[in-house]
Amino acid sequence: MSLLAQAPVLPMLAKRVDSIPEDTQHWSFEPKWDGFRALVFRDGDELLIQSRDGKPLDRYFPELREPLLQQLPQRCVLDGEVVIATKYGLDFDLLSLRIHPAASRVKMLAQQTPASIVFFDILQDGDHQLHDVPFRERRARLEQVLANANPPIHLTPATQDRSIAEDWFTRFEGAGLDGVIAKPLEGAYTPDKRTMLKVKHERDCDCVVAGFRWHKDGENVAVGSLLLGLYDDADALQHVGVCASFTAAKRKELTQFLEPYREDALTHHPWKNWADAAAQAGGRMPGGQSRWSGGKDLSWVPVRPELVVEVAYEHMQGDRFRHLAHFRRWRPDKAPKDCTYAQLETVPAAELMQIFPERT
Repeated sequence: MSLLAQAPVLPMLAKRVDSIPEDTQHWSFEPKWDGFRALVFRDGDELLIQSRDGKPLDRYFPELREPLLQQLPQRCVLDGEVVIATKYGLDFDLLSLRIHPAASRVKMLAQQTPASIVFFDILQDGDHQLHDVPFRERRARLEQVLANANPPIHLTPATQDRSIAEDWFTRFEGAGLDGVIAKPLEGAYTPDKRTMLKVKHERDCDCVVAGFRWHKDGENVAVGSLLLGLYDDADALQHVGVCASFTAAKRKELTQFLEPYREDALTHHPWKNWADAAAQAGGRMPGGQSRWSGGKDLSWVPVRPELVVEVAYEHMQGDRFRHLAHFRRWRPDKAPKDCTYAQLETVPAAELMQIFPERT
């Protein structure tokens, strides 16, 4: 390719804030899509879909190639998000299944659950490089470029009306959208820098601590993460995610705090079967080896499921936390059996197709 914006280009990022900015004169608001960040480079018949970390994504989403070649300018670079939209909302689990080494499986999934791509910025149009152009002008150029776009290609909605942004933040959560992004109208495109703002959902949940992993730099000295569980309707403790992001001092403190709960932990542990080697090799243990783990040591240390911790989480994907949960406090006043899915706030799925039309 002979583009002015040569791949790889690391995308512009966002830093988290607690609320949508009040100063609407200087900000543009967009829904925050929950998918795979993707920069698309097109130079004639050459096409590259690049991931957030600069790696090619093309082979995992073959169904996007022809629509992109048909609808994008001959020479361009666009920034967006690859998503899979179902009648229940965005489905990140279906998206994750695409990262598979077998081309035949990728092809089958592309036919069964085709992906879409939502664009929200433009870095090059023809021979015009747009990195230093204010977002206000980049957005206008993007609207021109995608004026006749059809599914699976979409232009993200954008507004300077804070009340509309607040509506998106609440109404579309049930459809799997991740929050709201705020972009400075006069801002340039700044690769790998957090010059945008993001407002994401956060809720509380009381979980059972059923195990932990050692920190990568401190086995037998520092705890890396806590394994969390919730009881389902059948009274079975289900693994729902992990809690991490502790300070170095807290990691060492947790090692001593959890030590008494390690005694005889496997005797009646609900995840006892995950402790054997076959389960670990097969990926059935909580967070076991997968194509996402990159060979990391994910072995875990069981503890008796007697401790309850309050964590903050953003939203659920199926029956698990979509992202890492964050430690709030211990709950010695709460019984583990009270930690059920029933405590979770259920957000009804909004009509995603109001901002994401169906394929034609």
